[in-house]
Amino acid sequence: MNELETLSERLGTTLLARGEWLAAAESCTGGWLAQSVTAIAGSSTWFDRGFVTYSNAAKVEMLGVPETTLERHGAVSEATARAMAQGVLRNSRADWAVAITGIAGPSGGSPEKPVGTVCFAWAQKDKGCEAQVCQFAGDRAAVREQSVRHALNGLLKRVMAASMLA
Repeated sequence: MNELETLSERLGTTLLARGEWLAAAESCTGGWLAQSVTAIAGSSTWFDRGFVTYSNAAKVEMLGVPETTLERHGAVSEATARAMAQGVLRNSRADWAVAITGIAGPSGGSPEKPVGTVCFAWAQKDKGCEAQVCQFAGDRAAVREQSVRHALNGLLKRVMAASMLA
């Protein structure tokens, strides 16, 4: 079992114990997070669905990301990641949502948002949403893998913290 599957298994065990569901919205990772969690046998008892919203149109149509958010902040922004995560919760039965949007490269970067810039959001139904911007090094595959790992670690941290508060 690889590291992403190990993280996914720990996350699934924690969600299952809480009777909660996860759904994801992915852009630059193209479904890699969903693939990692569905590699775990029994994940259908805690993973609801994944949205691969690579284009801006898909973000608007599938998740309800406001066009004004995309125009003002761009697809790679904390605001867009938050809107994606909130859209996941509106369009699924999930209790938890994660969103990933970034620039994996090798092109597409700018001085303000260089290649390797990835924005994340984690949301819990009726509890709010947190966002974060990270800068990852390496080629396209490395940026994408680091993004999935960071998203899963962030989820696990948040779900475990919620377990301690319950």
